[in-house]
Amino acid sequence: MRFAVLGSGSGGNSAVVECGGMRLMLDAGLSAKQLTTRMQSVGINPASIDGILITHEHGDHIKGLEVFLRKHQVPVYSTAQTKKFLHDAGIKSGTWKIFEAGCEFQIGGAIITSFAVQHDAVDPVGFVIGDGRKKIGIASDMGHVTRSVTERLRHLDGLFVEANYDKNLLDADSRRPWSTKQRISSLHGHLSNDQVADLLRDIAHPQLNHVVCGHLSSDCNRKELVISRLRDCLDTLGHPHIGLHCAEQNQPTDWFAV
Repeated sequence: MRFAVLGSGSGGNSAVVECGGMRLMLDAGLSAKQLTTRMQSVGINPASIDGILITHEHGDHIKGLEVFLRKHQVPVYSTAQTKKFLHDAGIKSGTWKIFEAGCEFQIGGAIITSFAVQHDAVDPVGFVIGDGRKKIGIASDMGHVTRSVTERLRHLDGLFVEANYDKNLLDADSRRPWSTKQRISSLHGHLSNDQVADLLRDIAHPQLNHVVCGHLSSDCNRKELVISRLRDCLDTLGHPHIGLHCAEQNQPTDWFAV
């Protein structure tokens, strides 16, 4: 079982997971051309994708979906509200499979558990994907880690989580109006480095191998701040073995085996 992030940031988000003999794409926020190019760069034929999981309807998570679906007959998995929003927005290609937030379903040998998250979208979700032995968590855009989210993300072997902003950099930012800063740091906005550290304090354990952070703000966060904050947290907890990585906007990560 392994995963790679094709790109992550305000310009577009997508990742791929190989699990239980299935090859899944998480969101399609890059252009269809970039999705294809980056999958090929990590050794994936886009035609081999077995399913696309959608976390929510924002453009940086679905930008390339319609064009990709015109070229590849891949089933799309989303909640009913997310499907309706995207259908009304003109994304009508593909075969859609509907699930309710909080339910578990299977795609071949991959077992997917969805969970609701707090974000300013119609019905945003995260996922835990496993094969009965190993599992990874996908916790994309969310402004607050609820108790139920924490429980879903326990006992993971790998985690992809957003670390959008450093609080001090956001507070000092002069480009964004106060209302935008409030939205980012609200319960339905995005996670800060400190919030990710708090999450890891609750869920880190000896079998967790990799934590990959994504959706870093280009001007209110820095890779070295994320790594330093989380490394201090994990080392204090006695988990220096857990690998820490930051996904980038303009190129895919390597594969992370769990």
